[in-house]
Amino acid sequence: MFDHVTIRVSDRTGSRRFYGLALGEPLYDGDFVDWGELSLVEGSVPSRRLHLAFGVAERTDVDAWWRRMVEAGYTSDGEPGPRPQYGATYYGGFVLDPDGNSVEAVHHHTSRTDALDHLWLRSRDVAAQKRFYETVAQAVGLRVAHDEPARVRFTDGEGSFTFVAGEPVTENVHLAFAARDRETVHEFHRAAVAAGYRDNGEPGERPQYHPGYYAAYVLDADGHNVEAVFHDR
Repeated sequence: MFDHVTIRVSDRTGSRRFYGLALGEPLYDGDFVDWGELSLVEGSVPSRRLHLAFGVAERTDVDAWWRRMVEAGYTSDGEPGPRPQYGATYYGGFVLDPDGNSVEAVHHHTSRTDALDHLWLRSRDVAAQKRFYETVAQAVGLRVAHDEPARVRFTDGEGSFTFVAGEPVTENVHLAFAARDRETVHEFHRAAVAAGYRDNGEPGERPQYHPGYYAAYVLDADGHNVEAVFHDR
């Protein structure tokens, strides 16, 4: 679903401790901390009111994950158990990260092990967010999986992300989608800017991340920084 999702945190040390316990040791720990599909950076205005769910192999893994987090002193946001409102095989457990975001371990019949299974973000205008992501959907391989006035869900066939109507809204999230080549990065950027969305970084290489990192950035209807990125080496 995602090349990566980046969240801002108010306390790097505290959030590094939380996500290290939740996900294991990071792949990179420098100017940002990276677990592959999730990275975090310290910022004066952190990401707020975001829900992140990570897939695990078995229901017992959900139980063990939740117990480990709660015993370490983190606040439960929902004990492990079935959530039939989300699906017949859905089983999740929830805790709050240091900035109050809801983080979940989830198992269901299509969950991917050790990967971002889904995100939920609150929006003041779900229809506007739907229009934005439909504008870039073809370039980054998305389709609408659920559509109603108060909730829209996008998927690439594996993971998903959902916007739900609500206040206060989710803030300061960076969503990066994989592009198949450099031209797709340009297609993503052209489509969004032509539709009136705000440019946040023209297509080009970003060697500060690594050689061959080729990306473009725009802001969605809620102001989240959205990226298409191609790694050509």
